[in-house]
Amino acid sequence: MTRDDLIELTLLPATHDIGGFKVHRTLPHRERTMVGPFLFFDQMGPAHLPPGEGMDVRPHPHINLATVTYLFDGAIGHRDSLGTQTVIRPGAVNLMTAGRGIVHSERSPEEARRDGPALSGIQTWLALPDGQEEIDPAFEHVPAADLPVIEGDGVTARVIMGDLWGKRAPTTTYAGTIYADIALAPGASVPIDAAADERAIYLVEGEATLEGVALEPQRLYVLRPGIAATLRSTSGARAMLAGGDAFATPRHVWWNFVSSSRERIQEAKRAWMAREFPVVPGDEIEWIPIPGQPKTVSYP
Repeated sequence: MTRDDLIELTLLPATHDIGGFKVHRTLPHRERTMVGPFLFFDQMGPAHLPPGEGMDVRPHPHINLATVTYLFDGAIGHRDSLGTQTVIRPGAVNLMTAGRGIVHSERSPEEARRDGPALSGIQTWLALPDGQEEIDPAFEHVPAADLPVIEGDGVTARVIMGDLWGKRAPTTTYAGTIYADIALAPGASVPIDAAADERAIYLVEGEATLEGVALEPQRLYVLRPGIAATLRSTSGARAMLAGGDAFATPRHVWWNFVSSSRERIQEAKRAWMAREFPVVPGDEIEWIPIPGQPKTVSYP
């Protein structure tokens, strides 16, 4: 099988330094907006911030999407306008459903700041299906112990969302979704089946091949539909498998807003500037302004 037979697109990341750690973003991309419901794919770190410092993502809004946070290392404190307050740690998943609108913040926990927090993980956004974009906002934390793990022959694969390898994650899905964290020991391999409409492999670290085709870290490889393949590693690797149902209706992305309607995004922009979104209890003072607006502002 040739590379072109197997891989439809290779998406290179846009890499940004956002204050002590790097973020590699492969979706959205000028060549591809979505893979299944996934329309945003960020690798954070790995990084170790200096003692006393931490990640501080101030309150900001979302509409018409669900965010998924999954960590390899470190911890992130999450607060949102529903009153949720939780800390996510490696192997667990945070699913935040924005629906008609939610506001949240993400900050390093105080206890992690003393020695300098580690940070490594993946953040993704999932489009909500037609007819469900304006559902009620919600938050769901699934502990690592509740996610199924497939182990054997040097493979450890955690199913984060959907059905894979005969196991199903308890994480809520709104459209058909597959999402997994795959760790391969040296010499190990794992099958990547062809059941989902759209699939992509992201090599987080290490060395791996897909049907003999060499993969590079921090690239999102969009696979051709209907082709089963085997992911192998000679020296060890970590990879993410993501995908699901193809969406018939395009999604528009502007800043933190996603919608099938450009007019809905404009309305969300207006509402955030007018301070009409709800506040985050316990994190009411700071907020992130609309791009292009003054940077030093606070809630009334």
